[in-house]
Amino acid sequence: MHGGGSSGTGSKKKATINVIPLIDVIMFLLATFVLFTLSMNKSTGPGGITLNEGKTGIEFDPNKAVTVSLNTQGEIFWEKEKQTWDGFLLKLIDYRNKEDPVILINFDENANFGQAMSALDEIRKSEKIKVLISTKLPTPGRS
Repeated sequence: MHGGGSSGTGSKKKATINVIPLIDVIMFLLATFVLFTLSMNKSTGPGGITLNEGKTGIEFDPNKAVTVSLNTQGEIFWEKEKQTWDGFLLKLIDYRNKEDPVILINFDENANFGQAMSALDEIRKSEKIKVLISTKLPTPGRS
């Protein structure tokens, strides 16, 4: 006499799959994902502001663009040529008339914010000029 628990000769137990715990787990994961996703988009600004649609990820050859640089000393460069503010504005006015003008912004991260915004505003006054912003990849291990 074995302790097998079969009730009779030749009877086999059929394996059953209980779906209810699987549905519970799936619903828990779905709810967690939805709540986590909603918590990632926290708006800290005031309500009622309509933002312009951003256009990113365009493919462009940076060699076809003119580089405008601003360093920490407040010096502005057109390509590699140091400019006065008036000289920069004259170069910008002249460049606006070129076919498909593109400017690559290359501002130092510690440059004067007000001066950087002034230069960017002057560049953006001409809707004809496309503006690209130069960035660097983050260093691994730094946040």
